[in-house]
Amino acid sequence: MSKSSSSKTSRTDWPRLKAMKDKDIKLTDEHPEADVKHIVRGILRQGLKPVPSKSSISLRVDADVLEWFKAQGPGYQTRINAVLRAFKDASFDLPTSVRGKRRRAA
Repeated sequence: MSKSSSSKTSRTDWPRLKAMKDKDIKLTDEHPEADVKHIVRGILRQGLKPVPSKSSISLRVDADVLEWFKAQGPGYQTRINAVLRAFKDASFDLPTSVRGKRRRAA
């Protein structure tokens, strides 16, 4: 297995690519035309904050809540994460006295 390059310099021939016309691009079964969802995934993150790493956890969620997220289609775990992140981000606007309160077990 080769070690990945640590070079920040691209070896892509950008002038050649920019000069290419659509008719010059060879599409095959192995290399079909790009779909929009693939293009979105391929957007360069240069200058953006790195995506935080994920942690695998076990979480108990009410069955109806989980079924609702799953019914929205593929990516339900990503949506749950987005809702939790939005709640976390919104809770920074709350005063510390409210944010830090915990309920006591009965």
